[in-house]
Amino acid sequence: MLRYLVASLLMVGTLASCAPSQSADRFVTVTPVLIKVSEAAPRGGSLTIQGRYLGGPTNGRVRLGADESGKGGYLFPATAVQSWTDSEIVLTLPADAPIGGSWLFVEVAGKQSTGLPYSVRQ
Repeated sequence: MLRYLVASLLMVGTLASCAPSQSADRFVTVTPVLIKVSEAAPRGGSLTIQGRYLGGPTNGRVRLGADESGKGGYLFPATAVQSWTDSEIVLTLPADAPIGGSWLFVEVAGKQSTGLPYSVRQ
C-alpha cells in the first residue's frame, strides 16, 4: 500500500512539473498586427486601435510619434487606457500627446507591431 502511495505522489509531481506556465509574457512569439485606427482626434478625444495579438495592459504599450521603424515617440501612460483586449485598444489622447501626423505602434512583451499612420488634431 505504501509503495502505491509513493508511486502515485511521484506521478502527480511529474505531471504538475509538465504543466504549462501561467505566465504568457515570457513566450510571446506572435507579432502584433495593427489593422485599423480611428479617425484623427484632438487631445482629450478617443483613439481606437483594432488588430490581432494586441496583448493586454499588463504586457503591452502604445507608442505614438515614432518614426517608420517604431523608434522614438511618445508612450501612452497607463491612465490613458479605457479598455484593452487582444483585438481592440481604446485610449484617451492625453494633453501632452504630440500634435500632427506620425506613426502608431503597439508593443507586446517586447514584440513590436506593424505600424499605421495617425494624426492628433489641434
